[in-house]
Amino acid sequence: MAKKGKIENNAKRRKLVDQYAAKRAELLDITKNKELPMEERFAAQLKLAELPRNSAPTRVKNRCEVTGRPKAYYRKLKMSRIALRELGSAGKVPGLVKSSW
Repeated sequence: MAKKGKIENNAKRRKLVDQYAAKRAELLDITKNKELPMEERFAAQLKLAELPRNSAPTRVKNRCEVTGRPKAYYRKLKMSRIALRELGSAGKVPGLVKSSW
């Protein structure tokens, strides 16, 4: 089980990403538009830099929903390999059969 602080910090980051997504996308569109004057694009870049760092989507870490483990994460299932193996062995994941030979 991961530390609760790490899980909570990641949850805060997800919340900030959702909160600032529209503003961040708008400023990025302005900075990438080559038809606008350089001063306007630079001003948008400065405003983008003033946004909280944790509002950037790349700061969010994928973590297992069951244990909070950050490594060996399956995106499709939103859990780590260890949690998947335990739940699969218990028969709690539909369609998953643990192989044995």
